[in-house]
Amino acid sequence: QVQLVESGGGLVQPGGSLRLSCAASGRTFSSAAMGWFRQTPGKEREFVAAISRSGITRYYADSVKGRFTISRDNAKNTVYLQMNSLKPEDTAVYLCAEGRVISRESYDYWGQGTQVTVSS
Repeated sequence: QVQLVESGGGLVQPGGSLRLSCAASGRTFSSAAMGWFRQTPGKEREFVAAISRSGITRYYADSVKGRFTISRDNAKNTVYLQMNSLKPEDTAVYLCAEGRVISRESYDYWGQGTQVTVSS
């Protein structure tokens, strides 16, 4: 059974940075594409970023392009989301997801999420 555990969330001031991590277990990590999504109460889950199995291909939502960077370490079974120049509208629960191919929508497994709050 695949398990995904996010960490690294917290409270940060506007303009600050955070790095989220997602540790995966239960399937060969290097064979999985990974994604980050975010959700706020009353809104649909929103795609943030995705990375292919090799790490060569990366997708970003327009709202985070140039500020967020997704990366992965296959030796550590971990995917990261470096978030810079954070804005209050980035406040959300951030979830990682694992799937067979890189996608902006469809993934097989999901983590529980980590809260990110951007506020002064």
